[in-house]
Amino acid sequence: MTRAARKLDPRDLGRLQARPTPGPRDEAQRGDRPLGLGDKRDGILFLPSSYDPARPAPLMLCLHGAGGEARHRIDPIRPEAERDGVILVAPDSMGSTWDLLRGGYGPDVARIDRALTAAFHCLAVDPTRIAIEGFSDGASYALSLGLTNGDLFRFVFAFSPGFMRPLTQVGTPEVFISHGVKDPVLPIRCSRTLVPTLESAGYTVTYREFDGGHSVPQGMLREAMDILQGATTT
Repeated sequence: MTRAARKLDPRDLGRLQARPTPGPRDEAQRGDRPLGLGDKRDGILFLPSSYDPARPAPLMLCLHGAGGEARHRIDPIRPEAERDGVILVAPDSMGSTWDLLRGGYGPDVARIDRALTAAFHCLAVDPTRIAIEGFSDGASYALSLGLTNGDLFRFVFAFSPGFMRPLTQVGTPEVFISHGVKDPVLPIRCSRTLVPTLESAGYTVTYREFDGGHSVPQGMLREAMDILQGATTT
């Protein structure tokens, strides 16, 4: 049955169904563990050593670039997440990059939904401090999914994005974008086009250009983490 012939799934529009729920949580293994999505390409869940099931923690969904995998995002973020007590959920894309960049929302949205549902079920997550971040193709996907799911993600951190393609816009998450002025892969004009478009649509945007190429300087990551940590909790 084709997508057109069957009933439209909200995930075909990039809408995620996973939501954090209150309630007691059991102890959980700290450090890295597989997401357990049941595929050759899986992903990583990172739980900081300071995690306390009695105190809901911030959570960040991490999206790798084209040709990458979960560890490429987890490795540079892990020290900052450990310092700040942030849970990281980093799935692998099904293919060489995310579904939206290969034709439209589909299996990757479903995998992300499964990963977040499992994390929300097992872990105490602060619903006011949930972020989505990505680098390169992952940044484009983070912007697209983040704007589509602004009722779930309060923050969108996009490091060197190329574009955004939300099919619907829900909520008004805060957006942080960084981009190197000498980027040879996704030129600086990409973000210089995206930022005013976002601002004209009413989003609060923090934009940082840096003297460098296609990368995520530690200072840019640190600023994003500080934004997440500075969020008002309820």
